[in-house]
Amino acid sequence: MTKVGIIGGSGFIGSYNVKKFLSEGFKVKVSATDISKKEKYEHLKLLPNSDNLEIVQLNVENKSELGSFLQGCNIVVHGGTPFQLDVKDPKSELFDPTIKGTENFLEAIQNTSGIEKVIFIASVAAYNTNFPLLPDDKKQGDQISENDTPFMSDKSHPYAQAKYLANQVVEKFISDNPSLSFEINTVSPVGVMGKALSQRQDSTSMGLQFLFKNKIAPNPFIQMFYDNNIEFAIVDVTDVAEGVYKAATIKGIHGRNYLLSSESYKISDITLMLNNQEAEGKPRMVYNNNLAKNELGINFKPARIPLNQFSE
Repeated sequence: MTKVGIIGGSGFIGSYNVKKFLSEGFKVKVSATDISKKEKYEHLKLLPNSDNLEIVQLNVENKSELGSFLQGCNIVVHGGTPFQLDVKDPKSELFDPTIKGTENFLEAIQNTSGIEKVIFIASVAAYNTNFPLLPDDKKQGDQISENDTPFMSDKSHPYAQAKYLANQVVEKFISDNPSLSFEINTVSPVGVMGKALSQRQDSTSMGLQFLFKNKIAPNPFIQMFYDNNIEFAIVDVTDVAEGVYKAATIKGIHGRNYLLSSESYKISDITLMLNNQEAEGKPRMVYNNNLAKNELGINFKPARIPLNQFSE
């Protein structure tokens, strides 16, 4: 059986990645930051085919542990960087684990034999650190695609900056190493929505949906969403898992970074749909998803589907 190693496999997106690969007949090795905290990954053992699941402890900043984790893996999915919006020390909480973790990982995969595919789960911030607002060089009605020059501002949220810089590390690595023995691909999802597979209380994606559903603003950043009734681009978490799986199993697409996005709605409409009501406005396609549709074969679900599932 082919073995896939999933760094960050017990979180909101990661759990769906594990479910997808198990359902497709893969052996799956999942990293846990602290193996003693079973409540963070026990739900994975309830998934179908979980007899093919292995869970090991890993600190992504530890090169030795990374090397051990990668042994025996044919495919590696790296989604283990923190998704945090409330941070006190961006360097230690975001920049170091995201950027240094990526650098350590790239070094480790070069020293590991048998790897055929590497998938990075980046973020829409790889293309636009202003998300959910538009890049400074775009105006209302414009679309953003993989052909655009990525936009980065030092005024953007630290999480977005960290994800942008980590993706730049990956792109430089690909450029500097034209004769790799494995392929690297990246997926960059917009706002990931849906229902969690676990009962964990530390999911930022689940927390955002709760805030939007109840119109709660714990900080000025979220209050800005409501004050400006911004457009927010959405993608179903199951579509993200499908994108990761397809990118991991399709050959000949080395170096691609796919935007994963469905519809964009005003926050007021997202609140309505999270409460199982009809949206008053019409959706737009702010982030062009044609590359993922055409090359990965993804049929993106309408935004109302993951929002309704969360509300249930």
